[in-house]
Amino acid sequence: MARRAAAGLALTLVLVAGATLTALPERSEAVPAPVLLTDASWREALDVAPTTAQEDAAWLAAGTVPGTGGPWEAVVRQSLLDLRSLTADSGAVAAGPAPRWAYAWPRDSAFAAAALSATGHRDEALRVLGFLARVQLDDGGFEARYLLDGTGTPDGRGRQADGAGWALWALGEVLADAPTRAQALRELRELRGLLDGATGFAMEVTDGGRELPEPSSDYWERREAELTLGTVAPLLAGLRASARLQPLLGEHAAGRRLAAAAGSLEELLHEEFGPTGYLRYADPDVETGGVDAAVAFLLPPFAPGVPGEPVLAAFDAYQVRALRPAGGLAPGAGWKSDGVSWTPEVALVALAAASSGRTGQAAHWLDWLAAHPAPWGSLPEKVAADGSPAGPAPLGWTAASVVLAMAALEARERGDHGDHGG
Repeated sequence: MARRAAAGLALTLVLVAGATLTALPERSEAVPAPVLLTDASWREALDVAPTTAQEDAAWLAAGTVPGTGGPWEAVVRQSLLDLRSLTADSGAVAAGPAPRWAYAWPRDSAFAAAALSATGHRDEALRVLGFLARVQLDDGGFEARYLLDGTGTPDGRGRQADGAGWALWALGEVLADAPTRAQALRELRELRGLLDGATGFAMEVTDGGRELPEPSSDYWERREAELTLGTVAPLLAGLRASARLQPLLGEHAAGRRLAAAAGSLEELLHEEFGPTGYLRYADPDVETGGVDAAVAFLLPPFAPGVPGEPVLAAFDAYQVRALRPAGGLAPGAGWKSDGVSWTPEVALVALAAASSGRTGQAAHWLDWLAAHPAPWGSLPEKVAADGSPAGPAPLGWTAASVVLAMAALEARERGDHGDHGG
């Protein structure tokens, strides 16, 4: 395990290396400081029955708690228990317990499924994927978010193209954790509709990997007139996952075709976003662009192998340019400068760093997250400029990414450098 001194040194080196990169200036915006929207009784808002300490201990013991005995054991343990409570018996995963967050986003669900699977809670992970299969649209894509009962959407918000990519990525991660090939095959057959539908959608919107998709909302949760890296990269990760899964079904030709499509789409992504340093938008003149957290989607566990130096440089630049007063990160350098740090992006960076062997960098961000919980221990969505927790707590995406980051660090310690993105 990387020690905290090493973590601080690693981040210092990152900051020094990025010092020649001019950070976007802070703009003073007259907006109220965010506040914590939930309290320790948050489960009541989701109608989740409270569990006893004995029940929690038994559930954790049925799987694993990455980081046990280390400095982040408490935050990982709490994150796992929060994921358990956020996940309904139906497999719907609430993004958070506050009213505007009590819906199931395909992206958040994908990360939750991967985290539950990585820690031995296989039944829960498969239920999450089953929910995604049930709400999947006829064309294989997804709405931006769903009611927790799976009956539809809460409003008229537009669809997000990245959902199909995230569903495929999670399916690949969960099946890669199966104890045997035979079990993976059984589970994949049960989820064949999810695989085929999402694959068909990803192939359709990219013309078989020959074109970049049309603009779509992504994890920034807003309408987009320009294509974002946060839309393309998840679709690429999804095509790669589908290509890996096809041979399990005996579909070797389909696997080769999808691998070729992923390779073509990857080339287009680098041709379009690489020249400007992997900014949020390929067009550097878009004012609210700049480098953002989506560059993490180009690193493991979303992409295979060691990223190229330009990608790593953009990854480091994001951590400099999006830094906020409390020490966390905004979703991107072009995000509004309100001083607020966002924990899902911090946790995402920790995950990508851990999965890429950048243990000191991962340790720094895990330290920061562990230092900014809500009073009862759950990780909040935001941290205000003064360091206080804000927004709903817990946030499922953050919790899942923390669990996955710690699992990746432990895999590195064991010498298991393989990643599911390969």
